[in-house]
Amino acid sequence: MVRDTFDEIVNNVDVRQNLSKLRQEIKEESNKYALLYYLGEKKDIIPALLENEDAKTRKNAALLMGDLALEEYLPYIIKGYQKEEQRFIKSSYLVALRSFDYREYLPFLKECLDNLLGIKLTAENKKHTEEEIRELTALIVSMEGVKKHSFTGFHKLSKVLLLTNRNHIPVTLQQVQMITPTAKEFNAGVMVKTDELDEILPIRTYQEILFALDGVQVCQMNPIQAAKLLCAGNLVEFLTDRHNGNVPFYFRVEVKSKMELSKKSEFAKKFASELERLTKRQLINSTNNYEFEIRFIENKEQNFNVLLKLYTIKDSRFAYRKNVIASSIRPVNAALTVALAKDYMKEDAQVLDPFCGVGTMLIERHKQVKAYSTYGLDIFADAIELARENTQAARQVIHYINRDFFDFKHEYLFDEIITDMPFSNSKNREQEIIDLYQLFFKKAKEHLKEDGVIIMYTHNRELVRKFSKTAGYQVREDYEISRKEGTYVMIVSK
Repeated sequence: MVRDTFDEIVNNVDVRQNLSKLRQEIKEESNKYALLYYLGEKKDIIPALLENEDAKTRKNAALLMGDLALEEYLPYIIKGYQKEEQRFIKSSYLVALRSFDYREYLPFLKECLDNLLGIKLTAENKKHTEEEIRELTALIVSMEGVKKHSFTGFHKLSKVLLLTNRNHIPVTLQQVQMITPTAKEFNAGVMVKTDELDEILPIRTYQEILFALDGVQVCQMNPIQAAKLLCAGNLVEFLTDRHNGNVPFYFRVEVKSKMELSKKSEFAKKFASELERLTKRQLINSTNNYEFEIRFIENKEQNFNVLLKLYTIKDSRFAYRKNVIASSIRPVNAALTVALAKDYMKEDAQVLDPFCGVGTMLIERHKQVKAYSTYGLDIFADAIELARENTQAARQVIHYINRDFFDFKHEYLFDEIITDMPFSNSKNREQEIIDLYQLFFKKAKEHLKEDGVIIMYTHNRELVRKFSKTAGYQVREDYEISRKEGTYVMIVSK
């Protein structure tokens, strides 16, 4: 297949179209190797096409050379880019360069970027010039990296939004209000204007922390107007006031909207280019090496809410969680579970997790209310080893045993069983899960004190209700965590 396509190129048959076809064919790895083998002594045929009189043929040839990534093609691509007079295809040479080690050409690429930045933009050249600027910037940043800024704005008055589980906003709100009493609830979490960020950041039950610029909370779905609004809203000053170091800052754009993907991409590109221009590249767009995100969220009025996410703020709340497995609970959900169950937990309790995984639930339980003795069981030996590593990182003492809960024996009873129950979406395992819940409550009675409590994160609410009752327990609390995922925190006792 690739041989036939390449031979047609050699024979000057539909060269532009066949170059494009060949690029599609070699996306399959085996075809790529077949073409590289077949090229043999004919490798110079493709670079020669950079001299073709048809601009789109030159473009496709450059991109194909990038796909093949043969080291000897690098000088040809650089020379082709240098000679190319058609602005609309120059960025294709730069795209091709991504596949190579082009560090020796960095001074040349920087010079090209400087020259481009001095060009006066017109309606005719704006689109392709900005595209070329984007690609040159990406190449330079990819090779040199970004000099990251350090966040210092912990005591700078900022409007902050803590996104939380929407069913349980008060859990986080109460904690924030203990620090800043003026904090308020909104539909997605907690909103607060504070200069005590260092005290708010450690709260464990929020999912994400975002910032709002004064006077720039809503904008129209117009990328040029949006860029003007953020620039006028002193975005650069907001960043420099809260960080060490000088400009530039590197950003990415996130558009959360019902727009088609192509329209979201178009909005992001136009906005980023205009913001770079208006700030004289004090802010530079980078899709891989970025320090903050400008997030546009479509609202009911079909405008955008505008928020900032600062990646310069390190979230160390769950730094202990160095290891995970596929079934691991999200740590923020474990933190929410223990926050909801706090009133049912005893200090210095004897605690058991019969399906402990990598230990997240037990670690979060101890952080919420100090336990005396804690045991974690799991049938997977690898999970137990990972749990031990996580627990050591959390500087806690938890006893882990590689054993099936239903074979477990212990010399004393526990005050509390806390666990993220096993689950499956497979219809084939439905009966297995039913049996597990039925056996679980029978087995729990063997290990739980008369006044003991079971705290469960579950995907099977009705099974908890059914089999806990059969075993003589009552459901004391039933908290919906996610209707979409079908998850609940349920608290059961006699």
